[in-house]
Amino acid sequence: MERTEIAGDPRFYPQGGPLSLAILAAASGGTLAPGADPARLLTGVAPLQLAGPDQASFLENRKYRDALAASAAGAVLLRPEFADLAPLGTATIALADPYVGWARIAALFHPPPPLAPGIHPSAAIAPDATIDPSAEIGPLVAVGAGAAIGARTAIGAGTTIGAGVAVGPDCRIGAQVSISHALIGARVTISPGVRIGQPGFGFAPTAQGFLSVPQLGRVLIEDDVDIGANTTIDRGSLRDTVIGAGSRLDNLVQIGHNVRIGRLCVVVAQVGISGSTIVEDNVMIGGQAGFAGHLRIGRGARIGAQAGVISDVPAGAAMLGAPAQPAHAAFREIAMLRRMAAQRRGGDAGGAA
Repeated sequence: MERTEIAGDPRFYPQGGPLSLAILAAASGGTLAPGADPARLLTGVAPLQLAGPDQASFLENRKYRDALAASAAGAVLLRPEFADLAPLGTATIALADPYVGWARIAALFHPPPPLAPGIHPSAAIAPDATIDPSAEIGPLVAVGAGAAIGARTAIGAGTTIGAGVAVGPDCRIGAQVSISHALIGARVTISPGVRIGQPGFGFAPTAQGFLSVPQLGRVLIEDDVDIGANTTIDRGSLRDTVIGAGSRLDNLVQIGHNVRIGRLCVVVAQVGISGSTIVEDNVMIGGQAGFAGHLRIGRGARIGAQAGVISDVPAGAAMLGAPAQPAHAAFREIAMLRRMAAQRRGGDAGGAA
């Protein structure tokens, strides 16, 4: 098996370029260093340690300054204060946020794969489904009655689009996804294995056992949402489950019924949000955090990894721990426990002596 590390293997990533330094500077929003040839062409991107003279790289974290000094990259995006660290022969493009610039030029060198409009012969399409002629429907896809697929949307192999589902334009839906009871906006990315619209976890205890409560809501996914692999989003019970515009859900996230996630939220892997919780705009949630139901998480809150959230969170708050509490209180408790442990160890040592 091939062991040589490379960036942007052409077997998997379409190639763009070559592109001039002038184009890269303009696309990134940076300033090309005086003396650099704006017409110089580069062919790709790579990390500092691997980049060659025909590739661009970036420096975001100051701890990689030594890697910059040793790099053979043809160009590097960096903050202005690091420009003097670049080796001779490496052109610099200075900007306030090199990582944003890097994302922009990497997208130029490696654009999304082009669509292949049409319906694969093995796909099963209901007679009354509406599929835009510019959409790409892959092998073994099933599209149910009354469903609608928008312009320039691609649907991967083995995916099921349920009856009545509407998918907007310019979406990318991976393989083996199932979507039901959902309305999906424009430019939504859904990774393989995602499950959207299954019944929520709703039941009523009775003397004879549990009685399932009909789940009669929908899932509404607004524009520019990105949903990671194997994430599950339950449909609402009576109200809709909503994922707000521009939000990012990592892999293996569980969203319960009636949950409403606001705009531009980030939800990291293995988070579980119980039913009817409201997450306002611009909230960031660390990995493996868990939320009780019927909570409100205020705008701009930050929830630490593995936090256990059992009560409402004010806007802008930073929360840590299980049960979750304000970060400053959690750090005080940690410091106190460490002092107590150190004192106990000191006492045990004195007794042994």
